[in-house]
Amino acid sequence: MNETDAAAPRSTDGAQSIRRALAVLRIVAAGQEQGVRLTDVVRGSGLNTPTVHRILRVLVDEGACEQDAATRRYLIGSEVSLLGLARSARFPLRALAEPQLRYLSETLGDTTFLTIRNGDDSVCLDRWTGSFPVKVLSIEIGARRPLGVGVSGLVLLASLPLPEAQEVVQRNAQRLRAMQIDPQDLLQRAEIARQRDYAFAPVGVVPGSRAVAVPVRSPEGQTIAGIAVATITERMPDSRVPEVVRTMTAQAAGITARLAEVAQSRRGR
Repeated sequence: MNETDAAAPRSTDGAQSIRRALAVLRIVAAGQEQGVRLTDVVRGSGLNTPTVHRILRVLVDEGACEQDAATRRYLIGSEVSLLGLARSARFPLRALAEPQLRYLSETLGDTTFLTIRNGDDSVCLDRWTGSFPVKVLSIEIGARRPLGVGVSGLVLLASLPLPEAQEVVQRNAQRLRAMQIDPQDLLQRAEIARQRDYAFAPVGVVPGSRAVAVPVRSPEGQTIAGIAVATITERMPDSRVPEVVRTMTAQAAGITARLAEVAQSRRGR
């Protein structure tokens, strides 16, 4: 056996360790400011308790995670935030979409969210609250969830070719079941969203709320984000949904147009 062959198993083990650590980080990130318990990470990752505990201990030592001394819950550490500053311009979509998000929050009066895909997850990139006194703040900026969870995640999942969507859901199956979401049911809901070209949740994340989302597409026609509006149930009866969708779709098209303008400007330099 030569030196390269002997090193191969160790290389594979190293890659597996990195993937496991990143999977744990994503689960911890989903806890945001509340954090997650050790048992939450075990259930969401499918790894055994000793393995998860060992990974978390290393992540805490490296500053990538923190553990609250009072609750014993794990949270994302400052090291991850500082590393992210190296690419502060990585998400120009947030700045480009700001006028449309503000318009929707002001016109509809309800909370508006911008969400993108990141691997097998969706991440809330921005949030604008409306003028209506009762505000549905279902998720925070930076909230990370398995792709397909929530209406924005659903339109992102629905935009994928069916085989790819199935693979994503399969990879997330453990996490979805931990959230009491049936993977097959999620794929069926994604198919409905694909046919409608929008996603509607008659029962939102917050009890007594509803939410609707539409896709945001690149100038080339690829879905790159989802815009969602969440409000209390009384403000979005079934009869109002088509009107809200039309308004949101028009603003999504406005974002696409802005992206095209930026691309054209760059080509002209």
